[in-house]
Amino acid sequence: METKQSGPIGRPRGFDTDEALERAMLVFWEHGYEGTSTANLANAMGISTTSMYAAFGNKEQLFRKVLERYTEGPSAYLTRAMEEPTALGVATAILAGTVRTTTRPAHPHGCLGVQGALTTSDSGQKVRELLAAWRTNGYSCIRNRFQRAVDDGDLPPHTDPGLLARYVTTFAYGIAVQAASGVGRDELQEMADAALRNWPLF
Repeated sequence: METKQSGPIGRPRGFDTDEALERAMLVFWEHGYEGTSTANLANAMGISTTSMYAAFGNKEQLFRKVLERYTEGPSAYLTRAMEEPTALGVATAILAGTVRTTTRPAHPHGCLGVQGALTTSDSGQKVRELLAAWRTNGYSCIRNRFQRAVDDGDLPPHTDPGLLARYVTTFAYGIAVQAASGVGRDELQEMADAALRNWPLF
């Protein structure tokens, strides 16, 4: 049975949305939310601002999509680290992943989630809140994993999982800031190794 097509057939976008999103991520990662203009984004993505708005929404909506991509891509080491069999293995994988991701030659140095909205004006308040929630979520995942380690006897019973998780996340964000300042991968890894030398710390 033949059916008629109802309504106009949509014109193809004419660009690879996945590749465009990847390019947008790199721009936000390098320049932060405030330092990135819609013109910069459209130029990097190889599309017009009209096409950008049609495909991704406004700048804030695009940034939200970029953060999801960053979480599932460059920052996915955090999820993988949670699967390590010991708490020390988790912490080691987190710091090694941070060092690797924030110093990758083909990518901007530093961390999108740390530097993305450090200098935003009032108009970027929602993005600041989004990134604060993103960092808090990462901390909560680590704290819960360390609590499980305490419950399983992998960490001493007196261990404060919240304090230990805060230590690891604070150190990881410090690595990201140092990487953005030009500190090399080898030196950052040495710092990470030293930070875990007396595990457990609390």
